[in-house]
Amino acid sequence: MFKQSLLVLVAAGAIAIAAPFAAAQDSPSQNSDPQAPAQNNGHRHGMDPDQRTQELTRKLKLSSDQQAKVKDALVSEHSQMESLHQDSSLSQDDRHAKMMDIRKSTDAQIRGVLDSNQQKKWDEMQAQRGQWGQHHGQGGAPDQPAPPPQQ
Repeated sequence: MFKQSLLVLVAAGAIAIAAPFAAAQDSPSQNSDPQAPAQNNGHRHGMDPDQRTQELTRKLKLSSDQQAKVKDALVSEHSQMESLHQDSSLSQDDRHAKMMDIRKSTDAQIRGVLDSNQQKKWDEMQAQRGQWGQHHGQGGAPDQPAPPPQQ
C-alpha cells in the first residue's frame, strides 16, 4: 500500500510540474522576456526557487541553514527542468519519466534537510499535493486544501 501511495504521489507531482511546461509550449510569447517574473497563477509549481523557498520557510519554519539547502535543491531542480524542457530529442514519455526522477530527487533532498517534526509536515504537504493531482481536472477545487490523508 505504501509503494502504491508513493507512486501516486510521485506521479501527481510530476503531472503538477509538467503542466506549466506544457502551457509554456502552447504560448511561447509569454516566455519571451527572460527578466519577467514567473507566472504562477496561484500554483506553487509555477513559482521560482526563491518563492518556493519562501513558501516552505513559512510552512515548515526553516532555519537559515535549511533555507540555503532547500533553495539549492530547488534551483538545481529548476535548472534541470528548464534543460529538459529545451531538449526536443526526448519523447513525451521519456521527458515525463525524467521529470518524475528530478522531482523525486528534489523531494528526497528537501526531506533530508528537515528535522522529524518538519518531515511530518512535509509528508502531509506531499500527500495533499498527491490528492490535489488526483482531483485536478475532475471538478474539484484545486485552490482549496485537500483533507488530511486517512490512516
